[in-house]
Amino acid sequence: MKRLMGLDIGDKTIGVAISDPLGIFAQGVMTIRRESNKKDYEILHQLILEHNIEKVVVGLPKNMNNTIGPQGEKTIKFSEKLKNKFRMEVVYQDERLTSVSAERVLIEGNVRRENRKKHIDKLAATLILQSYMDANKEE
Repeated sequence: MKRLMGLDIGDKTIGVAISDPLGIFAQGVMTIRRESNKKDYEILHQLILEHNIEKVVVGLPKNMNNTIGPQGEKTIKFSEKLKNKFRMEVVYQDERLTSVSAERVLIEGNVRRENRKKHIDKLAATLILQSYMDANKEE
């Protein structure tokens, strides 16, 4: 069964989520501490192979006026290389406010402030992937 992978790509970390085999639920898998692009791609490639990933859903940070800023440009550049390197289908999901939502979920879950940082990127990736799957149920 083919699965989807969701990514929340930041400068310091990459949050990773993967769909269940039926494509109904997104589940946070890990947060990659970024050291180098080479290392990041190696970890992602391992996950792609291990979980039989057919499509990668990347959270695209847009400005509130719907334009793409410097962070969005970096995200696209990284994602295009991922797409070409591993011959993966990559789609973009608007990620405005997902980190805010993730933070709220962690606060409501009584996760202590010092522990939130460890979970926020993985949770943001989960929200990005889940919103994509919810919006594309018919596919």
